[in-house]
Amino acid sequence: MTDAQFRKRYNSLRKTIDVRARALARTGPPDSLHDGCRYVLESGGKRIRSILLALSCEAVGGNLRASLDAGVAIETFHNFTLVHDDIMDNSHLRRGQPTVHARWNVNTALLVGDVLLSQAYESLLRTPSPDPIALALLMTEALRVVCEGQALDMEFEQRTEVTSADYFRMIEKKTGRLISVSTELGAVIGGGTPKQVRALRTFGHHLGKAFQLQDDLLDVIATEKVLGKPVGGDIAEGKKTYLLLTAADRTRGGDHTIINQVLRRHIPQGKAGRQKVVAAVSEIYRNYGIIEDTAHRIHRETQRAVRALDLLPESNARAMLRWLAGALVHRTS
Repeated sequence: MTDAQFRKRYNSLRKTIDVRARALARTGPPDSLHDGCRYVLESGGKRIRSILLALSCEAVGGNLRASLDAGVAIETFHNFTLVHDDIMDNSHLRRGQPTVHARWNVNTALLVGDVLLSQAYESLLRTPSPDPIALALLMTEALRVVCEGQALDMEFEQRTEVTSADYFRMIEKKTGRLISVSTELGAVIGGGTPKQVRALRTFGHHLGKAFQLQDDLLDVIATEKVLGKPVGGDIAEGKKTYLLLTAADRTRGGDHTIINQVLRRHIPQGKAGRQKVVAAVSEIYRNYGIIEDTAHRIHRETQRAVRALDLLPESNARAMLRWLAGALVHRTS
């Protein structure tokens, strides 16, 4: 398949997921709750996790159509986490649009997230499977792990001593597990062997780390128009990303003082002051080779992910998983 053919199939799968996700939305009272859920489900997005799930099912010889309800489930699960994360991060933009709590209020957003999670399970349990309990257990375990990752991320905000190892442990839970459970569920639904299921979980594990590292990098190098939210938000909030933690290890003198202030969240509250800090830290990242180092780690994790696919039989689905891994590394938003 050519790059154009991969993109065409990706867009076709995304449209299919979009239609099925929107069908979950209910209407009627309480209007704020169901309007909020519909607002999230109709907001679009890349549908990466659901497409990974579908392709993983197909890559082990399963029927892709049998995976679609689970794909919608994992996408709805993902959106539940975003709604709650936006509240905790006090983020007001998501995909270039107001977040749920910004458009309505925090209490409504909490309930919207809860309902989305219930709808995720409703969709998952429609999946044709000889063992639906096994699917539910997988998603439930992922829910716990993702919450642990978010809790670690929040704990890091109060800690001054956080290592790169701590960071990777956190992203493996917060971001990585949702991606690896997507590929794992797809393999289970497709009837993969234990070896194939492990291979696809490994693929998702490394891809999840690369994906989060790329998110951290885009916060520095992207544009607000493309990113859909202000650039440098992680810096302005003092989030302990791989870039910031690496800068803490490498810098000296005045540069180290700037990084240390960000680590301790001693950041000016005014817009002009925050922009100045973001610009200074971004420049430090460039001067110390941290941008290039992060890009290298993204490439390394992606290569580890792709190597795991060698345990699967050759097929268009396996080829598309490889293509998608590369596309995620080179994405701009």
